[in-house]
Amino acid sequence: MITLDSFVVLKKLSVTNIQIEPDSVRAEYHVEHFSGETDCCELIYSYSHNYFDRNKAVDVNLASMMVAQVALNYGLFCKILELDGLYDETDTRFLRVMLENTSREILTNKLLIDNEFILPAYKPLKVERSLRYTQAELSFVNTRYAHLTLARTDKATDSSKYAILSSGGKDSLLTYGIIKEIGDPHPVFINEAGRHWFTAVNSYKHFKEIEPNTEKPWCNSDRVFNWMLKQQPFIRKNYANIRADIYPIRLWTVAVFLFGVLPIVRKKGIGNILIGNEYDTTVRKKTEGVEHYSGLFDQSKYFDNALTRYYQKKGWQVRQFSILRSMSELLIMKILVTRYPDLQSNQVSCHAAHKVGEKMQPCGKCEKCRRIIGMLMALDADPRPCGYSDQQIRDGLAALEKKSVKQIDSDASHLYHLLLKKGLIKRNEHTKKLARCHDEITKLRFDRERSTLEDLPAAIREPLFSRLQEYADGAVMRIDRQWQEVAIDESFLLSQPYKMDSK
Repeated sequence: MITLDSFVVLKKLSVTNIQIEPDSVRAEYHVEHFSGETDCCELIYSYSHNYFDRNKAVDVNLASMMVAQVALNYGLFCKILELDGLYDETDTRFLRVMLENTSREILTNKLLIDNEFILPAYKPLKVERSLRYTQAELSFVNTRYAHLTLARTDKATDSSKYAILSSGGKDSLLTYGIIKEIGDPHPVFINEAGRHWFTAVNSYKHFKEIEPNTEKPWCNSDRVFNWMLKQQPFIRKNYANIRADIYPIRLWTVAVFLFGVLPIVRKKGIGNILIGNEYDTTVRKKTEGVEHYSGLFDQSKYFDNALTRYYQKKGWQVRQFSILRSMSELLIMKILVTRYPDLQSNQVSCHAAHKVGEKMQPCGKCEKCRRIIGMLMALDADPRPCGYSDQQIRDGLAALEKKSVKQIDSDASHLYHLLLKKGLIKRNEHTKKLARCHDEITKLRFDRERSTLEDLPAAIREPLFSRLQEYADGAVMRIDRQWQEVAIDESFLLSQPYKMDSK
């Protein structure tokens, strides 16, 4: 019988030998197998400006936290996880909590599903409910920077400055467009080594021309993730040839990029970090009795709140949130293509993008592509400006007649309702089953779980929602399991205090 113990395939994973230069941070990922064999891979963050001083404890501390994030994906798979660096109690508590949370997410969303990357010999997995699922013993050492003393240092920030974690997708593009009107945007594109960077190329080139605050750190985390796959015998050897819309194992990814943004945030005194996440990325579920966040924790409001609490405990006056949580993907796309067409023309929402001439083009075949094509066509918008050919548009609509999209049920149902209503797809058993009108999808949605005003600083609410209301078909709040109309006026916007102020 396959149990969770079967997945402990490494004796030890160490993150060690941190090297800090003014414009870069490096660390070794070192694995020791039970056979005695060892292997290592270097993780690197590099910048076009100087952000680090190896003689300052706060800089060494931040560098230590940066290089530790990738390792949080492997708490299920090693006996010992050792992090070498300069940490305080706030850091170690944060890392322990996020390690356990990630272990639970990977268990429920990678190991307990039909994951084609995992060998048949490791299926099916039988798991007993437990208070703790992480199998690694997490330990902290400090072999290089014991001479430094780390103390809390409160630092003021500018609340009008917004760092935007940017990717080339619709969410970060719309976030930038809105913030450019109401604040001081600082888009940061993490150039992740590998093909994932392709999705950001078009937007990054455009932003370099129009936005002087644009930055592009480089990180090779993708190479470390791939190297780690080779250390895990339960992963198929041909994993690189398997076409899928999921990563084989990892789920703690956004934080790898987010911590790469923090040196810029700290240096420039930026008071806000924005991550573009919409209504449907905050989810709570149970799988075989194990509670989890449907593999979306690092895109949920709980992630933003946890990071804001972490920053405040460190003495950093920084808030992290999303300005898009009240909106569906369809409404986000509507505002982007209508209000900011120049930005939307640089959108690439495809992880199989490829280069054609000087621009990156979407593949036109994956789930994301058919979803984007479907939404744009349902909005009477043209998919061609962001790279789709006439044939890809036809193929995308045809694919929607046979395959669904990765949206919550109401969002997907309303999309199919619109496509059928406009005659853009054929009515068949598949489309009839999915299509249903949900008027709330094109409205601003508020509820107690996914979208609450208390997650938004009060100062941004009026300028934000005054713009969003121009395109939404009203606003609704979930009360007694029903959507009820609400007026977004001053009393509504100030009805809930920003809950992170008191943390």
